Amino acid sequence: MSKFTYPETLNDLIKETQETMRVSGVPYPVPARDKQFGGDHYKRMGVEPWDVVDTWPIEQRVGYYRGGALKYIMRLGNKDERLQEAQKGLHYQEKLVEILKAEQKDSAVVGVSGRSYRTVDPK
Repeated sequence: MSKFTYPETLNDLIKETQETMRVSGVPYPVPARDKQFGGDHYKRMGVEPWDVVDTWPIEQRVGYYRGGALKYIMRLGNKDERLQEAQKGLHYQEKLVEILKAEQKDSAVVGVSGRSYRTVDPK
């Protein structure tokens, strides 16, 4: 069994990722879909995998993005450079936060009868 090593603190990882993006000319913050670590193979596609995933029901999307983040953190340093894998894991976490925020904003309240009622922002 291989020994799992944790990256530096999450704040250090975020700062390093921000610096990498600044040096490469990518503004921060930027939506997760608009960036890619480790090449441009997804950006060259007409339809990216995340475009397809984002058509799935919310629980499936949550599972997919959680699994992606876990994959990169668990294999840290075993395939690519540790920083690159940590950035990829963080990228999935950022996407997860984005979809959870969108879900919260568009959430429905389900009554006892099973009917859905949309919440209305009083503003």
